[in-house]
Amino acid sequence: MASPWWRGAILYHVYVRSFFDSNGDGHGDLPGVMAKLDYIQSLGVDGLWLSPIHPSPNRDWGYDIADFEGIQADYGTLEDFQALLDAAHERGLKVVLDEVLSHTSDVHPWFVESLTGGRDGPKADWYVWADPQADGTAPNNWLSVFGGPAWAYQPARRQHYHHKFLRQQPKLNWRDPGAREAALAVLDHWLDKGVDGFRLDVAGTFLHDAALTPNPPVPPDQRTGYNWSHAGNLQLHWHDSNLEENVETLDLIRRRVDAYPDRFVFGEFSEEEARCGAYLSPAEGLHSGYTFVMLLARKLEASFVTSHFETLADYPDHWPTISFSNHDVPRTVSRLGGKDASPELAKMLFALLISLKGTTLIYQGEELGLPQASLTRDQLRDPVGDLYWPYDGGRDGCRTPMPWTAGAQMGFTDGEPWLPLAVEHRGLSVEEQGEDPDSALVFSREMIGFRKATPALSRGDIAFVQTPEPVVAFVRRHDGEEVLCVFNFGDTPQVFAHPSLERAELLPLRTGEADLRGGSVGLSPHAACFLRRV
Repeated sequence: MASPWWRGAILYHVYVRSFFDSNGDGHGDLPGVMAKLDYIQSLGVDGLWLSPIHPSPNRDWGYDIADFEGIQADYGTLEDFQALLDAAHERGLKVVLDEVLSHTSDVHPWFVESLTGGRDGPKADWYVWADPQADGTAPNNWLSVFGGPAWAYQPARRQHYHHKFLRQQPKLNWRDPGAREAALAVLDHWLDKGVDGFRLDVAGTFLHDAALTPNPPVPPDQRTGYNWSHAGNLQLHWHDSNLEENVETLDLIRRRVDAYPDRFVFGEFSEEEARCGAYLSPAEGLHSGYTFVMLLARKLEASFVTSHFETLADYPDHWPTISFSNHDVPRTVSRLGGKDASPELAKMLFALLISLKGTTLIYQGEELGLPQASLTRDQLRDPVGDLYWPYDGGRDGCRTPMPWTAGAQMGFTDGEPWLPLAVEHRGLSVEEQGEDPDSALVFSREMIGFRKATPALSRGDIAFVQTPEPVVAFVRRHDGEEVLCVFNFGDTPQVFAHPSLERAELLPLRTGEADLRGGSVGLSPHAACFLRRV
């Protein structure tokens, strides 16, 4: 029986607003994505994942949805979406939508009716409402991811409503049958139109504790820099989200998607991932999921990869989704290599991403080795950046427009771009790298092609080889094929010795220099090489 298409697939993550502007208004759009489908196809990927495309007041730039069945006006029309979907399918590309079903915008008609229709109205319980405490303070100690109490008072109901994120993002109450069915019907609506699946935003947050039990604190002696970086990280989110019974909701969603043949649904899990169902098998929960373990890593050391796969080894039936970068975290090469990260490091990290077991997500520009952009406070559009400036510049540095060509506008738009074009991206455009045989883009295409032609890399198991730092090595195996993948995380030459190398052939695809001699292979700084058993 053939494996489903998503098992070992590579999806290209398009942050629509920053991808390509087709009409000169400074915002990327769906016709812009369509205009660049040939480029996406040329990478060799299996499909694309689109950031939310629905109407939104953009308090959180599309993750606060006002209409689940429409298209954001900045992005185009329903006809534009259908044209994009058809054109992608003609090229053999899948299209996956980003659906935010845990919460809505506060201007969504569902919430407006819940707020104004009274406590006995038909949608009264579609959101999480609770009475204030006697002194007027919030119902409990739950904290928002974006700062402050996770509750907002509304005089119209004389109650607070819960919001895991911004106060303009009220939490949908999945415990209410009507609200739950309405959310599931969103999936049906887009599946009926022919989309190939969904990425579910914050998939651990569908359920809340009905008793509103306070969250416990992270013990002071266990707090790290991550915990202190945001107030909400100082408590364990066991009751506002990440409930153990969340797994039942994930299973319900996956079965709803399974009613349509050959579709895929995977989730984002940012907290308490083992508790809330991130590592279930495809038959028990979602088809797959990814966590923030590697997305939050700040040091280029072996544990960046090995610790996550040690966790995954405890869940052998789970098929992971692997991601190093996305629209929420600093770009990989800057996060792990600092301001002076080299092109060789960018290529090595891309080779590592493509080599690991799982369904792989590439964030737009990752194939170019783009570094993080530096912005001033007056240039920020992200509410998180504004809240924590200057400690945290927010998420705008990874959301700046895609550089397509050389020149002042980098080919993104003829108008004023919604975010500044990154000076750090000069010389790294698609046009310029396409003409350089040693560029990150050329290597990325070759690396994806290598994976597609090597079943062990796309569908095989993974076994790590014990190596001294800074070398990381693992074997991918499938149907008798074995490929040894070796990476030098260090900025000095390294030698990796292993008995299996006596019977190995050094494959031509590599980044940096690699020299096989008997039972050892020498690697230049930030090199990656691949060997096949002979």
